[in-house]
Amino acid sequence: MKLVTFLTATNEVHAGAKVPDDGVIDLTASLPGNPSMLDILGDIPRSLDRVAELLEKGTGIPADVRRLLPPIPTPGKIICIGLNYRDHAEETKAPIPSEPIVFSKFTTSIIGPEDPILLPPDSTKVDYEAELVVVIGEKGRYIPREKGLDHVAGYMAGHDVSARDWQTEKPGKQWLLGKSFDTFAPIGPWLVTKEEIPDPQKLAVLFRLNGEVMQSGSTEKMIFSVAELVAHVSRVMTLLPGDIIFTGTPPGVGMARNPQIFLKDGDLCEVEIDGLGTLRNRCQSAKNDYVGPSTGQP
Repeated sequence: MKLVTFLTATNEVHAGAKVPDDGVIDLTASLPGNPSMLDILGDIPRSLDRVAELLEKGTGIPADVRRLLPPIPTPGKIICIGLNYRDHAEETKAPIPSEPIVFSKFTTSIIGPEDPILLPPDSTKVDYEAELVVVIGEKGRYIPREKGLDHVAGYMAGHDVSARDWQTEKPGKQWLLGKSFDTFAPIGPWLVTKEEIPDPQKLAVLFRLNGEVMQSGSTEKMIFSVAELVAHVSRVMTLLPGDIIFTGTPPGVGMARNPQIFLKDGDLCEVEIDGLGTLRNRCQSAKNDYVGPSTGQP
């Protein structure tokens, strides 16, 4: 099942489900209580049974899609894992982690498919990282590794855009800020529920820059599996429906190349993962324009 969040023709945010003819069923309009995506995730598995019934009977209301939004527009937590592929750690000359390296992004970094990645004038070294993103479906704390996947609702393609000059060259190495510029966390184009992905450790991960393959890896090369990551993070914090985990990137990032390659205005970024579709975003130079209550801008 492929779940989406979309903007309607009347500028309302609705949850939907893809149907085989490439259309979308409006779940917010079709299900009792007009649920959002977070409402649907918070009532798993009952809500997914209702969605499956709509799709099977063909009784869902067709969606009037203006454009797709991030499948999870405002995650409660954006948890990210660094250096989770051995060959990526090696290319950056970093020690192989003995336990997951965990950092975060802020929700203002989230964007959806086809939204522009804004390249800030405060950075000249914006890099790409294709990643499998895990979506939490059931609340949990101190989750055993063997139950880790039980708490997963599904998976998305994600792009952990990174300002390397902030991440590695600022005092104290500003991972949080270097990863959290606005638009630095594209996700989508949809959330694929876990029954369609029987083994998240057997997925090919590709990143293309202007059509050229820059990263080609597999989640089987992860140092820490999805189940291990869910268990590890839940030792510190309660995981809630709609929380997301970026699981790390395979080798081939721009900063590790010779010469180095960083994103520039007009670049087309594509993250493709087996069974999850292709997430596309084009880069766009941004300005240091003030945005506030008197500017009339969001």
